[in-house]
Amino acid sequence: MNRPARRAAERRGQWAETLAALWLQAKGFRIVERRFRSRAGEIDLIARCGRRLAFVEVKARASEGEAAWAVTPRQRARIARAAEHWLAINGAEQDVEMSFDVVLIAPWTWPRHIASAFRV
Repeated sequence: MNRPARRAAERRGQWAETLAALWLQAKGFRIVERRFRSRAGEIDLIARCGRRLAFVEVKARASEGEAAWAVTPRQRARIARAAEHWLAINGAEQDVEMSFDVVLIAPWTWPRHIASAFRV
């Protein structure tokens, strides 16, 4: 991918993550961290609502279906490894329920939050 196209994709990704963060906040979540990166992988959003700690993958595509299919098994494994790394750095309280969520972003639709979208 050439540089201008890569920059445009990066901007779209940041916009989608901002939209997803606002959507989650409207649902009562508090954003703990954005764009956590480690050698293990990246987590778009880490959000908390009560006792629930959600590691959130954000996918923006031309349709909701395309966005859903974009979360591949390989990517889920990377997100899980990154979550383990985040937990090792930040610790987790005993009473926290962890989940791996997905927020799907598609044009002309409301964001779709899928709680506990996958397990590891």
